[in-house]
Amino acid sequence: MAQTLALFDLDGTLLPADSDHAFGAFMVTLGWADAGEWQRRNDEFYAQYQAGRLDLVEYVDFATSVWRDRPAEEAAAAHARFMREVITPMMHDSARKLVRQHLDAGHLCAMVTATNEFVTRPIAAAFGLPHILAVNLQRDAQGRVTGAIEGVPTFQAGKIARVQAWLAEQGQRLDSFDDVVFYSDSTNDLPLLERVRTPVATNPTPALEAIARERGWRILNLFNT
Repeated sequence: MAQTLALFDLDGTLLPADSDHAFGAFMVTLGWADAGEWQRRNDEFYAQYQAGRLDLVEYVDFATSVWRDRPAEEAAAAHARFMREVITPMMHDSARKLVRQHLDAGHLCAMVTATNEFVTRPIAAAFGLPHILAVNLQRDAQGRVTGAIEGVPTFQAGKIARVQAWLAEQGQRLDSFDDVVFYSDSTNDLPLLERVRTPVATNPTPALEAIARERGWRILNLFNT
């Protein structure tokens, strides 16, 4: 059994941007969403997330609305293009190296992100992360995304619940490990940062950096080296 569990937030942590917001902007680029009202609302939701007051249920319904009724093949092709044109160019070697160090050490590694599974599964794979806990999207009897969230979302305290449930499926708990490391940039992740043994404020927002300095947490800057 792995003696260290390494958990990674995605947006602002492994990526120097927000993948969910970027995917919305890409929908505008494709012409699937308009550059006026839809882009304004996308920016507004992002500002709410940064302020720690995002209504995730409302946002997921909004964010998936531009692609969920399109044929699955068309949506998948759009995401593949998004990976090539937007995500891959912003994947820094420093972030890749951090993940690789944990994997090479034999640690159990997972991405734990508040962005939905459609956007993030290919990104986790690109980083080589074998496990991902993301916001699961509800699907109807035909397998189509409805715009609702399935189960507990990996957002704020929900990240703890999802990590614990995932570990329980493997017969483990957070205290099964000698060390549990969590990398995050945001105060939205304070519940999980406070729960693990080794919290790492990674590219932290000013608010999280202040907390990290007060509590003596490690501060890691991946993108300004």
